[in-house]
This record gives sequence, structure tokens and C-alpha cells, in this order.
Amino acid sequence: MSNITEKAVLEFLERNPDKSNKREIARGLGVQGSDRVALRQILKKLETEGTIARTGKRQFASVDAPPPTSVVKFEKIDEHGDLVGRCIGTDGLYGPDITCVATASRKRNETFAIGDRALCKVGKANDGLWYAKVIKKFDDTPQTTVIGLFEANRHGGRVKPTSRKDKHEYLVEKALSKDAETGDIVRIKLKKSKPHGPQMAEVVEIVGTMDNPKSASIVALHTHDVPDEFPTEVLAEAENATAQDTKREDLTHLPLVTIDPADARDHDDAVYAKPDDAENNKGGWIVYVAIADVAAYVQHGTALDDEAFRRGNSTYFPDRVAPMLPEALSAEQCSLKENEIRETFAVEMRFNAAGDKIDHRFIRGTMRSAAKLSYEQAQNAVDGKPDEKSAPLLETVLKPLWAAYACVGKAREKRQPLDLDLPERRVALDKEGNVLGVYTKDRFDAHKLIEEFMIQANVCAAESLEKTHSPLIYRIHEEPSDEKILALGIFLPTIGMKWTRGEKKTSARFNRLLEQSRSTEHEHLVSEMVLRSQSQARYSHENYGHFGLNLAKYAHFTSPIRRYSDLIVHRALIRALGLGPDGISDVESKRLEQIAEHLTTTERRSMAAERDATDRYLVAFMSDKVGAEFQGRIAGVTKAGLFVKLNDSGADGFIPAARLSEEYWLYDENNAALVGDRTEMRYEMGMPVLVKLAEATPVTGGLLFEMLSDPRPAREELLKPKRARHGRDNHPPRGRKGGSKKRTAASQGRPKNIRLGKRK
Repeated sequence: MSNITEKAVLEFLERNPDKSNKREIARGLGVQGSDRVALRQILKKLETEGTIARTGKRQFASVDAPPPTSVVKFEKIDEHGDLVGRCIGTDGLYGPDITCVATASRKRNETFAIGDRALCKVGKANDGLWYAKVIKKFDDTPQTTVIGLFEANRHGGRVKPTSRKDKHEYLVEKALSKDAETGDIVRIKLKKSKPHGPQMAEVVEIVGTMDNPKSASIVALHTHDVPDEFPTEVLAEAENATAQDTKREDLTHLPLVTIDPADARDHDDAVYAKPDDAENNKGGWIVYVAIADVAAYVQHGTALDDEAFRRGNSTYFPDRVAPMLPEALSAEQCSLKENEIRETFAVEMRFNAAGDKIDHRFIRGTMRSAAKLSYEQAQNAVDGKPDEKSAPLLETVLKPLWAAYACVGKAREKRQPLDLDLPERRVALDKEGNVLGVYTKDRFDAHKLIEEFMIQANVCAAESLEKTHSPLIYRIHEEPSDEKILALGIFLPTIGMKWTRGEKKTSARFNRLLEQSRSTEHEHLVSEMVLRSQSQARYSHENYGHFGLNLAKYAHFTSPIRRYSDLIVHRALIRALGLGPDGISDVESKRLEQIAEHLTTTERRSMAAERDATDRYLVAFMSDKVGAEFQGRIAGVTKAGLFVKLNDSGADGFIPAARLSEEYWLYDENNAALVGDRTEMRYEMGMPVLVKLAEATPVTGGLLFEMLSDPRPAREELLKPKRARHGRDNHPPRGRKGGSKKRTAASQGRPKNIRLGKRK
């Protein structure tokens, strides 16, 4: 009778998740001879019962203890905005929920979505939950088309992909090239190729040329599959759209003004403020936020609505916009143009002298914008430098707006939203699309004023819909996960700061941390680490609050021209408040969970495309500066090397660890640093450095730097990281001469008495 038991097998798998094949289990439990039959029967029984899962041909894992290295499929987004998945076995998914908290891959800004698969390091945290760090993302859907640069030859041509992820080159026969020429940006369809032969393809579309200065946006659009052309029937619907007939309040007597970037083409919000005359609200203010009434023009079930939903939002590039709605609506009928009558969906808000909102009401009305002002114009006027356009509005419109903002700012100060005011890059182009320069966008009180009043209007939308028990899509931002706070708490002592263990996570606590670092050498580093500790904002049909803004209820209401989420909120308000026949439909109300997930995905797609285009423009701008030296900071540390962000332009580039010096560099994950194995000197996150531009590749949008700054001295208070025991570290150990071992009979698996002759 065998002594092996089910309990013994399960305990072994839980203690040794990395020893999961049948042979290792047998060896670990001392199973020999005929007992192997009993072990095989126990494994089969546990698998049938669902207690363990088969992770390979002869490999098993307890469903309660995933292997330390697993392939994970992400199934949902949790309350922190993080992706959650389970391990993939031979018979499907198994085991506990695993939260993706970080990526260990070399690819910065790599995006993940529901349905993606990835090879992950999996571990259990102190809170008993399982977490994953992505090592490599797998593409679930076979790649069928590629964007690349065409190089013609007498046989047809070859295509070099614009994506740094794709290391192939594709061959195109002449008959399948669509007459593409050298320098064309093409979309190719992959053809069936021999496993070890050249990769063959067919040109299906010529999307632009590499010598076009605007090619950066063209590549980003097509690489991220951002729709940029509207179907004919959608354009026709937009041209012929008329506003839904409904009762409206006349707001044309209010001198509402739009305040936007100087180059804005659509204007979907206008503002006006005046003192509250009510006896019971002395020192209070009434603020109007008037929004374009897009719901009156875009009804559910139309081709126009379907296309807007598919796009999810507008995508903005330095030289163009891929809009959610055709220009006939976004730049014309729904744009709050100066001195023109427009349908509006407005909210009237009353604030007391302390800046607290005490009342609000929604209005479907008509309005006429008194003026179109830029942020600079409005700010200059309030600062005592009005121009011809802003001067007549200074006393009656602008000064009251600033006074109301100062009042509301009192409550904002008490609320303590997260004060993470990071600089935003702006790529300046000439008319042809050539890069003139890269600047940090100026941020005025005018920006903050509009932002604050939009936030207040969004809160009103969420409050009204909750009060009427109406379904809605919230804009949520959950508090940071315990795992991210733990990582922050481990890191901060290395720069003389701390996060007390068990301390409550609040936006005010993060603000104190940011304030402590202000005007110190660690200011940029702390801002970066606080940003990384935050969850990603997303859309949800359930309310989890907005941690960053420190608000319990929040929904997007103020930008229906460029965000489909706001259009859904408008429709929900129309139905809940009885403001017309064009409210949210029963079909939409039942699909809010799927709609929210889709809009989160399209938003992240647009963010990736916008970042990609900006990076490519920056590389184009830097391409004639190879050999030049630049000041920057280390913005990312991986086992493979360092990411450096330049101070002036904000351009990102990479320095491979193997090129830093002759030193062997170890990755100190907890302290975000590369540490010299021999000297223990350190290149640390946030460290200011001088670098030389070694290479700029506009095709892939990549910059390669050479490090000119010496590393920082060793830090005795920190433990030296260990060398990786298995696999490659950041480069092979130095000192081995010859590069190969002498061939011996034993190494070739031959008997000792057989000599190895020379090949003739």
C-alpha cells in the first residue's frame, strides 16, 4: 500500500510552485518504484476534481498557488483600475485572481487591455492577494497587417516596420507592391511564409511618405488603429443633422464666454459668473457652465452615434485631430461659436462665501457666446494687459469669473485634491509640419479656473443622476493599491523620506509628500514615484469615487463633442430630469458596463497614439543633433538599462546597461537603480545626468544616448542586489576569453575512444 497522499501532494505544490512536473513531485516526495502509479492516480483525481490544474504536458499547479512564472490572461479591471486575470492551463483558466501591478519588460508605455495575455512573475503579498509583474506581452490575435517603411529594389521591395516591437523585415514581390516607392509608408498584409524562410507580404495601402514632415502622426494613427476617416453615410447624417425639438430656456442674455487654447477649433464649454443677490447667501456666487447640446443632434441607433461610440473619443496630434464627430458637428453646429445662437445643456451652480456648492439646476436652453478668448488673452486681461477683444469684458465678465474662482478655491483648498501638476510638452510645427521646437506648455490661473468650474459641473451631473436613481457612467479613480504603497514605502527611505506603515491613503498625504520634496534635488523623482503609485482613471457603471480629486461622486459631463462618455451622461440627465424625448434608451442603460469598458479602452488607445506621435516628432527634431550633449534626468530604470528624459525637450531615450561602462550592472528593483557589481556605484532614478545623442531613428521613433555622467558613490546603508542566478542579466559576464569551449568527446556526447577529426 502506497504512503503517498493527496494532502502530501497539495502541500508540496504549495511549498514548491516552481517544481511542478511529475518527476520533480515524485523526487520531492521520495516516491519510487510502484508508488509512481499511485502518484499518477492521485494527480489525475485532483485534476478531475479541479483541485489542481495542468499547466503543461506533465506539469501541475495548485489552483490556490499559481507557479512563480505563469502565463496570465487578463479578464477584468478591478476597483483600482488595475487589470486582473488568472493563469492559463492546458484546459483553460485556473487559480485565484492575479492583479497586474507592474511591468518588467523593456517596452515603456506598453499598454494592456482585457483579453491580453502575458508571461508574468507571480507572487503573493502580505495582504494574501496574488500580484503579477509582466515579463512579456503576447499578441493574442495573429498579426495580419503591419505599418512600415518601403524600400524598393528590382524584385519589388522590403518593408521595415515602424514599430520597435517588430524585429522582422518583410519582402514584397513586385506584382504585390502597388507601385510603392522607396520612402513610402505602407500598410502590408502578411502572407503565409515558410517557417525559416523570408517573411513575405503584400502592400495593401500607401498611407504616406517618410519625407512628409507630418509622417509622425500618420504612422501613429495607423499603428494604433485610430479611425481617421468617416464613412459616407456618417458624413451625410452630420451634414443634415438638426437639433431635437424640445422646450428650451433662453440664456442669450448671459454674456457667456469660451476660454480655450489659441488654436482650438471646437468649443464645447462656456462660462459666466455673477454675485448671488440672495439675502441668505451673502458673499456667494452663481456660476453658469454651458455645454454644447450634442445629444440633441446625435441620437442613439443612428450611423452617426454608432461611429462616435466606435471611436470613443477624439484623438489629438500636434498637426491634426482624429475627431469623434465629423466637422459639420464638432466644428460647426455643436461648437459654441462666437456671436452665434447655439443649443446648450447648462448647469447653474450656487456657491456660498466659503466656496461650498449649496445648490444647482440643469437647463436645456439656447445661448450666444459673447466672445472666444484664449487662455493667454483672458490671463493677460486680468493681469492688467487687456487687448481690444478682452478689454470690454474685463469688468463685467472676467473679473467676476476670477472672483468666483477665488471663492470656490477656498473649498478646493480644504478638499485637498492631489496636487500633481506635471509639465506638459507641446510640439510647435510650421504650416508644412516641420518641428520648430518643443516647449513646456504654460499653465495659467485661467487654465485652473476653467478646470475647476468643469469639475464642479461634473460633480453636479453625478449628484443629480444618483439622486434620481438613474444609471450612469462614472469617471472613477480608485485609491492606490496596497502593493503600490508598499513599494513607495520601501523606496522613500532611500532618499531620506518616509511613508509610515499603515498610514491612511489620502490625497492630502501625497500632497505633503510632494511639498516636502519641493525645491530639493528629489522633487522630480518624488513626483514621478507618486504618479506611478496612482491607479489609472477609468470609466465604470459602478461608483468607486475619484481619489485624485478627492470627490465621492464624479461623472464626465463637460465635453460631449470629444468624449462619448459625456454624451451618455447628457442622455441620462435628459431622461432623469424630463428635459426632452432624446434621453438615454433602455438598451443603453442595460449596456453601461460594456460601454464603460469600451470607452476606457479607446481612451487608452488614444493616449498611446498621442504619445507615440509626440515621441516621433521629437525624434525627427533631434535627428540632426546626433553627437550633441544634453542635460536630462534618469526617468526609468530596468534590468536592460536606463531611460533618460531630456530637460529642454522632454524627449525620452535609452542607454543599454552594457554601454554604461566596463562594470557589470545589477538591477536594484526596490531602490530603482543600477548598481556596479564591483564598485557598488549607482545610477539612480531621478538622477540628473549629461548624455550624448548617439542615434536617432525616425522610422521607429527611438533615441539612443551615451552616458557622460559618472555614477553616484556606493551607499553602505543599502544592500547590494544579487546577481541573477539563472538566465542573462543586463549583459554577459566579462573576462571570458575565446568565446567558446574546446570541443571534447564528452561534450559532443560521443564515446571517449572516438577522436574528433578535422572537417575537410
